[in-house]
Amino acid sequence: MFAIIALSWVANATAAWAQFETRGRGPLPNESLAVATGDFNNDGKVDVAVVGDYLSIFLGNGDGTFQPPINYQGPFYSIAVADFNNDGNADLVVTPSSNNIAVFLGRGDGTFQSPIYSPTTGPLGSLVVGDFNGDHRADVAGAGNSYISILLGKGDGTFESSIDNNSFFAPGHLAVGDFNNDHLLDLAAVGSFGSSATIGVLLGNGDGTLQSSLTYPLSDTPDSVAAADFNGDGKLDVAVGGYLVSEVTVLLGNGDGSFRQGVSYPGGGYEVIVGDFRGTGKLDMVAEPSEPGVAEFLGNGDGTFQQAKIYHSGAGYTAAVGDLNGDHKLDVVLLGSKPLAITSMLNTGVLEFSPCSPLAFGAQRVNTTSKPKIVSLTNTGSKPISFNSMRVTGAFRARDTCGGTIAAGAVCRVDVTFTPSKPGHERGGITIVDSASSKPQYIELSGVGK
Repeated sequence: MFAIIALSWVANATAAWAQFETRGRGPLPNESLAVATGDFNNDGKVDVAVVGDYLSIFLGNGDGTFQPPINYQGPFYSIAVADFNNDGNADLVVTPSSNNIAVFLGRGDGTFQSPIYSPTTGPLGSLVVGDFNGDHRADVAGAGNSYISILLGKGDGTFESSIDNNSFFAPGHLAVGDFNNDHLLDLAAVGSFGSSATIGVLLGNGDGTLQSSLTYPLSDTPDSVAAADFNGDGKLDVAVGGYLVSEVTVLLGNGDGSFRQGVSYPGGGYEVIVGDFRGTGKLDMVAEPSEPGVAEFLGNGDGTFQQAKIYHSGAGYTAAVGDLNGDHKLDVVLLGSKPLAITSMLNTGVLEFSPCSPLAFGAQRVNTTSKPKIVSLTNTGSKPISFNSMRVTGAFRARDTCGGTIAAGAVCRVDVTFTPSKPGHERGGITIVDSASSKPQYIELSGVGK
C-alpha cells in the first residue's frame, strides 16, 4: 500500500495565539524556490528539503536547528514528498527544467539515490501527490503551461505516460482533495492570464483521468492554493494566497466542486499553509506578510478567520510547516534571499515573545557593556506559566522580572546586555524552561566586539 509521507501533529488541549519566534538560521547554497518537510533519516525529527540550483537536505536536530545541508546538483523548481516505492522511506519528486520529472528514492538515512527520470509532455511547475487511480501507489499531478498532467506511479519510482487535461487554462498551483465527496481524488487549480484570474476544480474519475474544469473567477492574481474543511461541514474549502494584493481569500465549498462567494483577509498572501497551530481543533492559516516573517490567521471554526497577526523574522518568508522541535506544535520554515538562509520560527504556544526576532546588539567596545535590550514575555493563555530555569550563553547577561510564574494575561521582561571580551562577532542565547512548552524556548543573541 502506497504512503504519502505526512507527519502527525498531536495538539495541546488549550491555547490562545500560536506565538512564533526565530530559533535558528542556516545558510542556503544558492537561491531557492520551494521547500518540503519530512523525516528523511527515520529518527523521528522533522527534516527539510529545499530546491533551487540544488536539492538541499537539511537534517533536523530536533530543536529547531539543522545540520549543514547535503546537496544534489540541480536546478529544480518544485518538490513533493511521498514513498514512491513502498519501502517505508520518504522519497522526493522534483521538476527539472526539461520535459520530465525526477524521483530521488530515499535510503532512510538522510541520503538519496541518483534521480530516476520519467518523461512528461512539457515542463511542469507545481507538484502534488495522491492516489488518483486507487491502486495504492503514489501518483503525481503537475501544472504545465496550458494543461494539468497526471502521472500514475508504477511503485518503483517511475511513472506511466502522462495523462494531460487542458480544460483549465494557465494553471499555476494545485491542491489535491475530494471536492464532491465521491471518495475519488480531485484537483483544485489556480492561475492567471493577463487580467483574468481563476480557480478551477477538476473532478477525478478514479482512473487517473480528470473531468473538464469547473472554473470560477478570482479577484486577485493567485500565488498558491490550499484545501481543507474550515467550517467542519464535511465539504472541502480552499484558501488562495494573493500575489498582487497581500491577502488570503477563503472560498467555502458546496460539496459538488463549486464554491460560495470568497472572503478576503488582508495582511499576508503568497504561500498560504493550513494547520491547527493552537491545538484547538480549529484550522488556522499562515502566509507571507509584506516584510520577512509569518502572518497568522486564526480560524473561528465556522469558516471565518481573525485579523492577521504578524511575527517578524528579520529574514525569510513562510515556506513550509512542521514540528521542528518535537513539542507537538506546528512550527514554520522560512526561506530568505537576503541573507541567503533557511530560518525556523518556533511555535511557543501561549508564551508570546516581543520582539520575536533575534536580538542583535551591533558593535560594542571590548570590555564595555551595552545598553540593555528588552524582551517582553506575555502569557496569552488562561492559566499561569511556571518558570523552571533561564540560562544565558556567550558574552551576554540577562536579568528578568518573571520570578517563578507569570499569571494569565500578565507580562514580564528580560533585560539583556552585551559585554564583548574580544573583537569580532559573538553569538549566544537565552534558554528558557517553562510550562508553556514541553521543550526549552530560546532567544537568539548576537553582537560585534570592536
